[in-house]
Amino acid sequence: MSDQSAAADVDVDLRQLFASLARNWLRILVITLLVTGLAFAFAWLATPHYKATTQLKIQLSESAYTRPAGTNEDDKPVLDAEGVATEVQVISSSDILKQVAADLKLGDKPEFNYALGMSPVTRLLVIAGLKSDPEEIPLEERVLTKMRDKLNVYGVEKTRVIAVEFSSEDPQLAADIPNAIAKAYLAYQADAKTKSNAAATAFLGPEIDDLQKQVRDAEAKVAAFRSAQSDLLMAGNNSVLATQQLSELSTELSRVRASRASAEATAERVRQALQNGGSLDAVPEVLSSDLIQRLRERQIELRTNIADLSTTLLDNHPRLRAMRSQLADLDGQIRNEAQKIMRGLLTQAQTAQARENQLISDVNKLKAASSRAGEEQVQLDALQREANVRRQQLESYMASFREVSSRKNYLPVDASVFSEARVPSEPYFPKLVPIVGAALVGSLLLMSVITLLQELFSGRAMRPAPGARFERIEQVAMSAMSAPVVHPEPAPEVVEVDDQPTTVESELVPEPEPAPSVLEGAAAAGSEPQAEPVRSSLGEIDVEKAAEKLIASGAARAIFVSPEGDEAAASAVLVAREVSDAGLRVLLLDLTASGAASRPMLDSGLFPGITNLLASEAQFSDVIHADLYSDCHVVPVGTADPVRAMRAADRLPIIMQSLTTAYDLVIVECGPADAQGISRLVGDSTEVFMSMLQADDEVAQAAVELIESGYPDLTLVTPIGHETPGNPVPGRRSAA
Repeated sequence: MSDQSAAADVDVDLRQLFASLARNWLRILVITLLVTGLAFAFAWLATPHYKATTQLKIQLSESAYTRPAGTNEDDKPVLDAEGVATEVQVISSSDILKQVAADLKLGDKPEFNYALGMSPVTRLLVIAGLKSDPEEIPLEERVLTKMRDKLNVYGVEKTRVIAVEFSSEDPQLAADIPNAIAKAYLAYQADAKTKSNAAATAFLGPEIDDLQKQVRDAEAKVAAFRSAQSDLLMAGNNSVLATQQLSELSTELSRVRASRASAEATAERVRQALQNGGSLDAVPEVLSSDLIQRLRERQIELRTNIADLSTTLLDNHPRLRAMRSQLADLDGQIRNEAQKIMRGLLTQAQTAQARENQLISDVNKLKAASSRAGEEQVQLDALQREANVRRQQLESYMASFREVSSRKNYLPVDASVFSEARVPSEPYFPKLVPIVGAALVGSLLLMSVITLLQELFSGRAMRPAPGARFERIEQVAMSAMSAPVVHPEPAPEVVEVDDQPTTVESELVPEPEPAPSVLEGAAAAGSEPQAEPVRSSLGEIDVEKAAEKLIASGAARAIFVSPEGDEAAASAVLVAREVSDAGLRVLLLDLTASGAASRPMLDSGLFPGITNLLASEAQFSDVIHADLYSDCHVVPVGTADPVRAMRAADRLPIIMQSLTTAYDLVIVECGPADAQGISRLVGDSTEVFMSMLQADDEVAQAAVELIESGYPDLTLVTPIGHETPGNPVPGRRSAA
């Protein structure tokens, strides 16, 4: 076994573990009462503290009648989370706290000036130099330190509300201080806005005077330039006339050039088609001619007639020759018409060329005029822009100045108190019942946990886990049957197994329990009759030992053969349940003819099973069922036709491989099968068992045949003496 599996060989004895609480109840009770008494004394003697809270709403409280012109409710600034956090820092700033401390004279109270309430012991420590003298610290700093310890300013989550919380030994001070802090904060905001307005007024007055003079000068320059340049004509779209005409002529020139190029290209294509004897059907201008279309239709009609007459007349017939002559004349007419179209296109291109030359001349003239007008327009635009900018700035400054001037006596702040602090009637600390109750429950729970851990770490609460520790089980060698003895002193027969000589004797691994029973069997060896057959012993193990052997060896498959019939099939069921109880995933596959292994596990033989799977009537999920009396699964015989199912017996190795992959152990009950019958079921990590109820020749002969057929590690298992629920002893059936 590995170290990892060995770690699971012990289990916690919960009864022994929790019994330690009863054994140590006196110690747990004494310590719990002691801790509870100390908590009660602390809560009774502690100085009570009171707490009060003032809440402020951070929101612009602008009236609809005083709001600046041109703004609405949606234009007001919205404070985000960072803005609220900034206001929290402003409220807890030193300037506001100093003002509140001075207004309420907190320096005269021992709660905030700890230099006033020093005990004689503290004074002796200060004189001895063992403690710093609080009077060396400025009074203002001492008061601020105490205020910050008792003050808590925070923003309420997902709101624009700020809470100012203060605790004090005096309930009146606990309410007065947060209210005073809120008032000081509102006064600070109003003063800041007053100073901001005064600074804005002082800045805007001289700036407005200067801007008025600049606007007058800029507008005078615009008027002087426009009157001096009278030839600067403006078009309808507020642009210079020469520039607009140049743009229109350029557009016309581009159109004429495109038309000329198109006409020349089309004429060139017609010329090439005429010179090379190519088809004129690819030229759209030729096909668009009405005359050519009629000639083409006549040409198609003649060709159709020629084709019709060629079937009844010879090639030199006068009618055919006349039609061919007409067809040739039509081709000539089409080419002549195409030449006319080409000449028309060339004439169109020449006309476009003349128009293009004229437009180029006009464009060149307008370029010079547009250039001069453009320079003048640039200068005029620059002067106009400067005048507009100055005027806009002047209007903006004047509007701001009027707004600032109108708010000298009305400055709404961005916060308001909507919940003032009230004098608390009960202290928030100490709470007698919660403190004593928490001490009682906590000490009781802590002492219980400590007691359980001591019991657990001492090892007294540990016990061996059932089925977790197993002695190493060696392979149980099966004895071969001894032959009849004809000599006075018989010697034990030696059977060759895997090319190694093995004595015909087998012993079990020594166990502290009584030695297992011995099966006495005999088999005839040779043909000569003997007066009394010699019997040899084959070692057998019980169900528990078989389960331990499978778990210790890590086998993936276990094949059970029951030569005595259905009654002996109980061994496979019992072993499957034992291994499943040990925590492994186990499946039992019933391959008996009568379902002797699966029927006691399911209390019925009408479930689909392996025959349905082989006959392709069901899937794996349909044939796997849960045992009614354990955690293992079972695949019954099924309800399909056995003959049809056996035709697909070649699929058994594939099915076994799939089941082995899904389960830790697959147990197969084969009934009275021989070595050839179980050969398809054997794979890697396979153990072969033979179920037996009593020692007789039938079992011994079957064991010898399996050993001689290549299964030397055969193990005999007996279910005698092992009973489990849901496993009634079935009726005995013959294995023959």
